[in-house]
Amino acid sequence: MTPIRIVIADDHPIVRSGLMGLLASQEDFAVVAEASDGRELVTAVQRTRPDVVLTDLRMPELDGVGAIREMCAAHPGLKVLVLTTYDTDADILRAVEAGATGYLLKETPREELFGAIRATALGKSVLSPSVASRLVGRARDPGEKALSAREIEVLMLVARGTSNKLIARALEIGETTVKTHLLHIFAKLGVDDRTAAVTTAVERGIIRL
Repeated sequence: MTPIRIVIADDHPIVRSGLMGLLASQEDFAVVAEASDGRELVTAVQRTRPDVVLTDLRMPELDGVGAIREMCAAHPGLKVLVLTTYDTDADILRAVEAGATGYLLKETPREELFGAIRATALGKSVLSPSVASRLVGRARDPGEKALSAREIEVLMLVARGTSNKLIARALEIGETTVKTHLLHIFAKLGVDDRTAAVTTAVERGIIRL
């Protein structure tokens, strides 16, 4: 039996050690590399060409989404399974749009994690129940919750106190476009100013401060 070759990435050494120990208990798994940040992950994948990448999202140097985007662009068809504690709409959408095959939370039981890795290696999409329900909720509720990925990016910058001018520069769009996005955000969230938009989005789990 040819083992599933896995690269793991997490900025916490204890988490990486724990994952390596868990995966070593399965005869059909082989961890071929580990990384402590997104840049190391991209390099490790280039060097080892794994079957599955198991990665966190929040990492230094290059975050998980940036790493996923780079890896999937360089290696079309790469299978990436996100394993994180973050379950906001913003995190989920950014990871999936970057190319993630699946999205699990770190509270996932070990047997479910093993099954998810095997399914990911076969190209199947795997989602934690809470993540799946959030995505289904977005699809069923096109009014209040369904902010686009770009609108979420704008809102996250607003939450950091970024001006329209700097948001436009960061996203490489015009200030008028930023204002248009904000109007759409206000309408979808049922609010009429930036502060209320951020507060409502945090309460609903759309973004995290």
